[in-house]
Amino acid sequence: MTDLVERVREVLPSVRRDLEDLVRIESVWADPARRNEVHRSAQMVSDLLSQAGFDDVRIVTEGGAPAVIAHHPPPPGAPTVLLYAHHDVQPEGDRGQWHSPPFEPTERDGRLYGRGTADDKAGIATHLAAFRAHGGRPPVGVTVFVEGEEESGSPTLGQFLAAHRDELAADVIVIADSDNWSTEVPALTVSLRGMADCVVEVATLDHGLHSGLWGGVVPDALTVLVRLLASLHDDDGNVAVRGLHESKAADVEYPPDRVRKESGLLDGVTEIGCGSVPQRLWAKPAITVIGIDTTPVAAASNTLIPRARAKISIRVAPGGDAAQHLDAVEAHLRAHVSWGAQVNVIRGELGQPYAIDASGPVYDAARAAFRQAWGVDAIDMGMGGSIPFIAEFARAFPEAKILVTGVEDPGTQAHSINESLDLGVLERAAISEALLLANLGTGHHPHRL
Repeated sequence: MTDLVERVREVLPSVRRDLEDLVRIESVWADPARRNEVHRSAQMVSDLLSQAGFDDVRIVTEGGAPAVIAHHPPPPGAPTVLLYAHHDVQPEGDRGQWHSPPFEPTERDGRLYGRGTADDKAGIATHLAAFRAHGGRPPVGVTVFVEGEEESGSPTLGQFLAAHRDELAADVIVIADSDNWSTEVPALTVSLRGMADCVVEVATLDHGLHSGLWGGVVPDALTVLVRLLASLHDDDGNVAVRGLHESKAADVEYPPDRVRKESGLLDGVTEIGCGSVPQRLWAKPAITVIGIDTTPVAAASNTLIPRARAKISIRVAPGGDAAQHLDAVEAHLRAHVSWGAQVNVIRGELGQPYAIDASGPVYDAARAAFRQAWGVDAIDMGMGGSIPFIAEFARAFPEAKILVTGVEDPGTQAHSINESLDLGVLERAAISEALLLANLGTGHHPHRL
């Protein structure tokens, strides 16, 4: 195994160059003007996998963004491992807030900055490094699936899994799109919250009114909306909607100073909610107002606003049902609207939560790989965010064991400005995956996994 670790280190410089070339491609599927860039990114991923030694590499679509599927057949009696990542990225936001150009990878203090350096083109780099370290001949079958629309909610993934089920079938699925406990401590993600969203609209008037002539008698829509949104939480910041599910988080320490440092809480601002940080972050529901449509301050006049609306994001604890949570929030909004105002709730997307029973030989093999690569044991951690496609994988391949790993860390700032990848984490993640393939190869037959 020592030789394998050294081979990973030998291929990492070339892998990093490939990662930087991928980052330079502005593969933002959510931006119609840059969809050609997503196709260009898929072609580069396809070329890299072919050059790594995969004989069967194809770019495929099912009505959405281009994805890449590559196959390396298993030796006789060996299991097949599916390695997942995605090559699309989030929009970069305000480029002026980036310390370096978002699509020009730049190293500073051991971190590589740029959109997609971590989420999730580093997942592709990890898979390439592990495969190259094995000389293109790992002791297991390997299928690589690189999706192109994960950052847009994977809208065609269901059709994709149905259409390519036989090609993607595997004994073990490794999803390299999650976080680590820190830059020094790895993690296996064993639970993820689900998500739902809606837009709530309130109306009180058929037209605006002079606030001096009618204020104090006629309610305005914005005041109604503010009161309604405030009813979603109690005074401590706990979700006040009845009937939402709560599960149980792992008993790990997450001290207040770490919360403040990693979140960027301003001086004097306190945490919200009751219970431990892991409990609130991984195992309780959360509701956030993520946008409001109303008259902007610059255009404000002394007018009672006739209608206003807001978008609400709901996180669903593992074991809960996203549709039922959205039902409960809609019922709450209709029941708590003030002064008889008209209310309309427009239901949005749903993504189910997922919990993994991380026990058995596959997870033992993963933990052994982590221990050797990182020098410490991996933490089983939950994820406050949502990766709804994991539940889709579980439904499509119920017999497969799912490992959720990744190359992110608390300083990555995925989806935000100045996203970055810790280069030491990339090395340890690549070593872990190469060792995992070797460990799984010792199982000799899928039923032993």
